Amino acid sequence: MRCFLPFAALLIAAAPLPLRPDTADREGTVALAADTEARWVTFDLTPGNQMRFTLTLDGRPVTAILDTGVSYSVLARQSAAVDPARVVANGQATAIGGGGNGTVAIGWQPTRQLAIGGLTRTGGGVTVADLPALATGSARAVDMLVGRDVTGGQALDVDYANRRFRLLPSGRLPFVGALAPLSISANRRVYESAITIGGKRLSPMIVDTGDGSALTLSEASWRQLATAVPTTTTISFGLAGETVSTLAILPSATLGQQAIRNVETRVEPRGGFSQAVGVAGRIGSGLLQGYRVLLDPTAGRMVLKPGPDADALPLRSTSGLLVGVQGDRLKVLHVMRGGPAAATNWRTGDLICRIDDQPVGKDYPSSPLAKWSIGAPGTVVRLGLCDGTVRSLTLAQFY
Repeated sequence: MRCFLPFAALLIAAAPLPLRPDTADREGTVALAADTEARWVTFDLTPGNQMRFTLTLDGRPVTAILDTGVSYSVLARQSAAVDPARVVANGQATAIGGGGNGTVAIGWQPTRQLAIGGLTRTGGGVTVADLPALATGSARAVDMLVGRDVTGGQALDVDYANRRFRLLPSGRLPFVGALAPLSISANRRVYESAITIGGKRLSPMIVDTGDGSALTLSEASWRQLATAVPTTTTISFGLAGETVSTLAILPSATLGQQAIRNVETRVEPRGGFSQAVGVAGRIGSGLLQGYRVLLDPTAGRMVLKPGPDADALPLRSTSGLLVGVQGDRLKVLHVMRGGPAAATNWRTGDLICRIDDQPVGKDYPSSPLAKWSIGAPGTVVRLGLCDGTVRSLTLAQFY
């Protein structure tokens, strides 16, 4: 379901990583099993809308996020799969965050074997970098981001409705749907397509399954649209830190042959990540999850088959508060411009321990209580701060 989460929707970096080892050394050799079509890999969606699953790396099970916006797969520096004796420093990479775009320090670790479903990669290696838990929108960090270097030569069939994906030989067409162009750029080495909004074709657009947002545009792309829809602000987190962006709901867009309605759209600040790497923006998992999606860049196509939630309206904040979970409390990460919270002097860093007299529990992200911030306009919510004070907030539609 394409939605505006009742907490901050978070971004994983879509960073082209300039690795120093030779291409053959860093990408290894990929092979598919004869029964790869039957080798579905199950996943769950993190609170930040990323596909989280388990793979095997050098005989060890590791948790991972499928991230077509990453050029070279990234292993978390804090993961038990990191062998410090084998990691070499490898400079810096461009990453989302840091007020727009930023850089992160990276290393390089050779690997023996990586296995996902019916795919096995022998040799190659992974980039090593910090992967904070905040990037998944939950308290649980992952070990790895699986990028283009692993999946790019195959067809990637993602069945969002049933929370599973598989890797197929390029050229397979396991279902019928709307077609859209798809390629891997020669310089950025990530999945890219184009999108049309208001008659304007925006290209290239990174197709980024590791980005939990629906659609993200550069500031220049947004100006090109000259749209008059109401806007507010939101916050997102990438490997280089946080970014405050403009947020809007666009009435429609077209991805190849597929018409899409009510598209939640973020607009990066001037000088942001998209501008830094020379793209018009990103198409994220928040949009793709309304469809069954086939990503086959070798065949030059993306195939989209609408799922049951393809036309669902995005969930809009009616509180104007974006919060993160910290154990038994919520921390205000951002106060949205023009919202009820901004009008009643809420501040970043405020801590909430109770909602309508109910304590914030460890299961908060998946509990009905988490829906308070997207409630019906006119609803009055009593928010108990952790210092014992109570504030009433009247919900309203403001963008």
